[in-house]
Amino acid sequence: MEQLTLTTPALLFSAISLIMLAYTNRFLAYAATIRNLHDKYTEKKDSVLMAQIQNIKKRLYLTRSMQIFGISSLLLCVMTMFLIYIQQNAIAVWVFGLALLLLIASLSLLIIEIQISVKALEHHISDIENNK
Repeated sequence: MEQLTLTTPALLFSAISLIMLAYTNRFLAYAATIRNLHDKYTEKKDSVLMAQIQNIKKRLYLTRSMQIFGISSLLLCVMTMFLIYIQQNAIAVWVFGLALLLLIASLSLLIIEIQISVKALEHHISDIENNK
């Protein structure tokens, strides 16, 4: 195995930063949707709206978990760089491996969240198609 250098974990900084930006945009979109659904639900208590609220709640919690795993991955990348700096290379390799696993977990949750989002949109499409 090649030696782990400072540039290896540093390469993940830009990738994780972009991922976190995408996660934050998702979170902000959910916040706007939740406010909109809240207003609609206070006007008219509808079971369809309640199902949408439950769906968005699940997606919101998934996004929170994605963010936590992504931030933890970034934190461990920084810790890896510090460990390399103080010449604790054996520990740095394990910490970097854990950072990669957390990033994998974050991206896996993104896949699950996308699947839930698509199913929610499919319900809207079928509703439109059925009302033709």
